[in-house]
Amino acid sequence: MKTVRRIDAAERDEPAANARETLKGRGTVWAIEHRYTQQAREAYDDGWGTLDQQATEETLPPATTIIEERVKSILSSNDSPDISFDLSINPYRGCEHGCIYCFARPTHSYLNLSPGLDFETRIIAKVNAAERLREAFASRSYTPLLLNLGSATDAYQPAERKLRITRSVIEVLAECAHPFSLVSKSSGVERDIDLIAPMAQRGLAAVYMSVTSLDPELARILEPRAASPQRRLRTIAALAGAGVPVGVSVSPIIPFINEPELERILEAAAAAGASSAFSIVLRLPWEVNPLFQQWLERHFPQRAARVMARVREMRGGRDYDARFVARMKGEGVWAQLLSQRFEKAATRLGLKRERVELDLTQFRRPLKARTDGQQDLFA
Repeated sequence: MKTVRRIDAAERDEPAANARETLKGRGTVWAIEHRYTQQAREAYDDGWGTLDQQATEETLPPATTIIEERVKSILSSNDSPDISFDLSINPYRGCEHGCIYCFARPTHSYLNLSPGLDFETRIIAKVNAAERLREAFASRSYTPLLLNLGSATDAYQPAERKLRITRSVIEVLAECAHPFSLVSKSSGVERDIDLIAPMAQRGLAAVYMSVTSLDPELARILEPRAASPQRRLRTIAALAGAGVPVGVSVSPIIPFINEPELERILEAAAAAGASSAFSIVLRLPWEVNPLFQQWLERHFPQRAARVMARVREMRGGRDYDARFVARMKGEGVWAQLLSQRFEKAATRLGLKRERVELDLTQFRRPLKARTDGQQDLFA
């Protein structure tokens, strides 16, 4: 059982109702306790007017902390039948983009960190990712499989500008002619077109840009530190212009929030050069559920009840359904109508539903560096 420890207002996790509820550039101000927490906290007035005082104090935006980590392995296997790749690489844990709906937020619980504010302010950088990938590829037991880069957290979040971990990973992929797909909502991917485009021409790379809304005001509160919608469309154009197969992910679809834009997003992406598209309905696993609902009440109080009613309609009356058959698309009449709208628009615009087929036959193992500095030709 969880124990309850009273703390004063200076320590509390969640601000009082009359406190400042938003921070510029952050998806949430709530350092929500995770499901493994052994203590629950509640705020109380210490008799010195602390609650009233803190409510009037200006809250400074928390700085981002990068925590460098040397990992033992970098490849994660996937056996989920509703995901189209076999392996994934996530160079970072946590994501500074701060998307309130991010299904990966609960993974910070495993680090004893909050899926709320910590997820977007305490970023784990896997600084030896390329080294571990090279070791994995050098193993004689390794067989090339479909691999996705940035499946959980964005591989091109702000930290990548300096750390260049993602680029080092792609350099190994290029050296070994190992195919990969990439999902991002950052224009930072343009920096690595010099690596991605030659691979794409050999059937070894495809990029999917996430475009959730065309409304910059909505994007600013939904995905506070991600690239603006128009900037993402320019990135689609840059990738397509370089010969990179590029698709658009209209995900997640949130009823009555970005759902009315579905067809317009697909039209804009197709006009920019996208050749394929897919979408996923809103997912609210674990701590994402209270975080999203708090965000909804804060920014869309008039629509909040209607949004959640529609979400539950697609989830069999629940806030979330984790079953493979339902978690991505939902079920019921409204989910079917969404799917029909998407299919009709994608067909009209010539956007394929299938992912780009990548070539697994070109893979070659990396040359192993010997201790004398020479290369092992029989690696």
